[in-house]
Formats: sequence, C-alpha cells, structure tokens
Amino acid sequence: MGKTEKCDTIEYWLRGSVEGIPSLLQPAAHALLQSNKEIHDYLRDFPEKLVWEHLEGRASVGFHTQHMTGVLDRMITYAKGDSLTNAQFEYLRNEGVPKEGLTLEGLKLGFKDQVEGALAYFKGLSEDILMEPRFVGRKKLPSTVLGLLFHAAEHSQRHMGQLLVTASVLKSQRGKIN
Repeated sequence: MGKTEKCDTIEYWLRGSVEGIPSLLQPAAHALLQSNKEIHDYLRDFPEKLVWEHLEGRASVGFHTQHMTGVLDRMITYAKGDSLTNAQFEYLRNEGVPKEGLTLEGLKLGFKDQVEGALAYFKGLSEDILMEPRFVGRKKLPSTVLGLLFHAAEHSQRHMGQLLVTASVLKSQRGKIN
C-alpha cells in the first residue's frame, strides 16, 4: 500500500496537525475534514433519484447535506460576532426542500466549499479570542467563539452519521429499483 493510499484510510484526527490551524481548533478542523471526506465516500455512486427520499419519516440525504452546510455557515457567522443575513434565513427555511437543478454533486460541492471557508477562517484566528463571548440567534443565547466552532464541527459529524445510515439503507432497499 502506497503512502497516499494508507493516509486515505487514516482518520484525520490521527494524521497530525492541520497546518496553520491554532492548536485549540485542531479537533474541530479534523472533524470538518473527516466530514468532508465521508460525505464523498458515503455518497459515491448514490442514486440521484434517492437524494430527497425519506426513510421511516427521517430526514433525506439532501436535507442532511444542506443542513451541515447551513449550520457551518451560520456558526461561523455567529463566531465572527455577526447576525444572520436574509439569505442565510432563506437558506435555513429551504433546507430539505428539493430545488430544480440542485444535484447531489452540487450539494457535496457546497459542503466542501463551506468546510474550506471555515478552515480558512480558523487559520486567521488567534487562540486569544476563542473564549470571547458570542451570541446565537434572535434570543442572543450565550456561547463563545470556541463553543460555536466546536458545535459546527460536532454537529457536522452527528449529521454525517445520520446521512450514512439513511444513504446505506436507501441504497440497499431502493437503489436497484428503476
């Protein structure tokens, strides 16, 4: 097995530090990189016709992918101390709603772009601000920069697990049906 092949099978948290990311944000960076890898691995050869299918009343693969992208965007916005824009509220309202022309590849690319943007943001942060207070939503619920960035990463991993189960069952049960 070559070095690249071997590295691809090792989870990101075991690959060492992500260059340029502050040490306290390494776990969040690893989780986001792992989610980005897994979304491509788990949805390889996933039938386009099943993207918006619901399994046992649970959310679709399309929803999970959109939601991970949206949550990451929203948590970064709050970490910056900003309020959500009208476009972000519109995106939130439409998570899980099929949109004409939106493909599985487009959904995966949207998440990849959001992860890359988050990592770029991480690289520009000083660990000195990680415990600064930040507020979430209209109710101004308390958090910190670190709390928001950690939540974005763990929330992505949680939905990645749900996406894996949904995609696996749908593919095995309905993937062969024309």
